[in-house]
Amino acid sequence: MELLHVTVREMEEKDLPAVLEVEDLCFKDKWTKENFLYELNENPYSNPWVIELGNTDESVVSVVGFCVWWQTFDSATICQIAVHPYLQKRQLGSAMMDEIINDCFAKRVQTLTLEVRATNEKAINFYKKHGFETVTVKPHYYRDGEDAIYMMRKVDITF
Repeated sequence: MELLHVTVREMEEKDLPAVLEVEDLCFKDKWTKENFLYELNENPYSNPWVIELGNTDESVVSVVGFCVWWQTFDSATICQIAVHPYLQKRQLGSAMMDEIINDCFAKRVQTLTLEVRATNEKAINFYKKHGFETVTVKPHYYRDGEDAIYMMRKVDITF
């Protein structure tokens, strides 16, 4: 049996086909290639990352998820975080979230926020597992009129 390794790294343009595939499978309000190119090349506050699986000799490496988060001074916002549905519930999303939190801690970010669809219980439970708490509801936040739950967590590392 061959071992796999997990890597979280900065997104590159070559990753966009895989990122767009995961995007298409995971979200109702989809970002376009142009949205991702803006995050990669123009937005100075953006941190676009991918998570990839590879075998030990790196002859096969696949991007299986991504995140985009913004940092402004001492706060940060997770815009998107997704793992291919086939590979969800295998701790890959948690590995990416841990990297975000660790990077925020290193950059002295104090709070991390996000919005999530009010009906997305799976994502809400994932965020709660990672220390996020509901702050408020944003009525009619999404294009289809669905409410968003605004969540926040303090950035601290507890050992």
